[in-house]
Amino acid sequence: MQKITPFLWFDRNAEEAMNFYVSIFKDSKIESIKRYPEGVTEGPMKGFDGKVLTAVFELEGQKFMALDGGPFFKPSGAVSFYVECKDQEEVDYYWGRLSEGGNPESQQCGWLQDKYGFSWQIIPKALGELLSDPDKAKSDRVLQAMLKMKKIDIKGLENAAAA
Repeated sequence: MQKITPFLWFDRNAEEAMNFYVSIFKDSKIESIKRYPEGVTEGPMKGFDGKVLTAVFELEGQKFMALDGGPFFKPSGAVSFYVECKDQEEVDYYWGRLSEGGNPESQQCGWLQDKYGFSWQIIPKALGELLSDPDKAKSDRVLQAMLKMKKIDIKGLENAAAA
């Protein structure tokens, strides 16, 4: 059992976002949705009839919770979801899917912001290996190459290492 579960706040599109994320990651599902009751006519939740009060979904074995809470809180790039990729094909897949409709100006060094405002790091395992090379000049070249990238290009990192 997972002791700590990320809880994601959405304005009014939690269900849409959960369906989007579940469509991207294998071994994923929406486990449950509890909705605001019909007739919420007062207070800050006015007009939230039928929206997501709380929901649980799972991506690759990681549980998340979500709710539609209105415009009071926005996602921050200070928190991101790290996706370790085995190869360039995985990097390209996750980058392409998660960046759909996101903010291209928020893309740098393997980080992207999705259309819901959440930040993701799409990082190949090779990056950590190349940055950990005991040859400091080689790892510095890899770092400099990575700093110029939006989506991480493994071949570009390997070329920098070999230069």
